[in-house]
Amino acid sequence: MGIGTLNFTGGTTGRQKAIVREAGQVALMAIAMNSELELPDAVQYLAIALISHVTGQLIAPTRMRGGTIHLMKKYDTGHVLETIQRERISATLMVPTMIYKLLEAPLEAFDLSSLELVVYAGSVIAPDRLREAIQRIGPVFSQVYAQTEFTPIAVLRRGGHDLDDPTSLSACGYPLATAEIAILGDCNEPVAAGDTGEICVRSPSVMQGYLEQSEATLEALAGEWLHTGDIGFLDPRGRLSIVDRKKDMIVSGGSNVYPREVEDVLAAHAAVASAAVIGVPHATWGEAVAAFVVLRAGAEAEAEAADLIAYVRERKGSLIAPKQIIFADALPTTPFGKIDKKKLRAPYWEQETRLI
Repeated sequence: MGIGTLNFTGGTTGRQKAIVREAGQVALMAIAMNSELELPDAVQYLAIALISHVTGQLIAPTRMRGGTIHLMKKYDTGHVLETIQRERISATLMVPTMIYKLLEAPLEAFDLSSLELVVYAGSVIAPDRLREAIQRIGPVFSQVYAQTEFTPIAVLRRGGHDLDDPTSLSACGYPLATAEIAILGDCNEPVAAGDTGEICVRSPSVMQGYLEQSEATLEALAGEWLHTGDIGFLDPRGRLSIVDRKKDMIVSGGSNVYPREVEDVLAAHAAVASAAVIGVPHATWGEAVAAFVVLRAGAEAEAEAADLIAYVRERKGSLIAPKQIIFADALPTTPFGKIDKKKLRAPYWEQETRLI
């Protein structure tokens, strides 16, 4: 096996791993991204996050379009907005946490008319925050569902975001021609149409494996499928949606609770800027739902923990509702801008012998 590139996983749910690809696979990925993402010709691409991750996957397609790449060392809302205005940036890629921070800024004070495409990737986005972004910035948003092990898996193009169809704002797109997708159950058998299961993928671009981690490679590529670790479903239109990460699922009193479901409800509250939900140890239920919440500027007096718990309970029931709310000034993120749930969990689980 010849090594073309080594890319490291984000490490948000476990040990970081080095992913091996051959050079031909890298080229096919670039061609797929260039053909699917509706990049403008002569694109002015602003690379905000580290280019060793998904942000860097748009560099080759940008060059294929005769474009220019503008590099940024780290995310800073003011710097991003000033750069878009000054350099007439036409495309960029953001993870959802960046978009949430952007929405806290006075966007109307900047000329963002050059923006034709904002790709969002890296983790799921709260539908209400996506709606707000489209309303304030424009219909320029396109989602790429991908993993470091294989990019891209599915794309939801700009025209696929329908503000009158809430399901479109929670979907992650249609599988690419280069990707075969199956929704598999616990026994690695396909689930019934419309049911949830693990999203598994076949493609010539799927990684060769993890460098010097043969057991992890066999597990990830079991049955000739890439097992993404994401739980999702295909709707009748063939559109893929993600429910949550398999490793993030909370088992409380024998019932499964998906953190994303709670996070999306909290994000719809007028006082909430962002939220992250984890399971914490509980003597009776095994795990209890806990939510870390960052409030919008000036909203400190508008929301109390009991109010937010009641807000979720009224919409989703007592099982889904958090048992505690922890207010934070900011949520920890990885170098790639994803919310670092390992760091959130650590203080609660470090003394436990059973990490579930």
